[in-house]
Amino acid sequence: MSDVTVRVDVVDETFIVVPPDVVATAFADPATWRRFWPDLRLEVYADRGDEGLRWTVHGALVGTMEVWLEPKLDGTLLHYVLRADLPGDHKPARIRREIERRQLAAKAVAFELKTVLEDGRPPGCPPAG
Repeated sequence: MSDVTVRVDVVDETFIVVPPDVVATAFADPATWRRFWPDLRLEVYADRGDEGLRWTVHGALVGTMEVWLEPKLDGTLLHYVLRADLPGDHKPARIRREIERRQLAAKAVAFELKTVLEDGRPPGCPPAG
């Protein structure tokens, strides 16, 4: 597949039972971005505070990425959107694996944050303390 642009689109939503400002704090440190997405270089083009971040993406992919933090019920609906091109010449099997890998990575980030930030708190129950 030469001279073909391969688009990687990943959209994910996960409910986290903490306020948006808590989730925003988890994304505030660029070291966290490098841990979550080690093969991507991210540059913020829109810091939306408690509503999330938007980045330009370079490295293994080239495009944009966003985390949008929507207040919902007693927590936050974490929206993750990745729109990027996969540079280079790739076979269809490689393309499918890359898209699946990015989808699984998005959910892994969300579940890690959910586990750490919720600290066992079920929806509908007030936070401890």
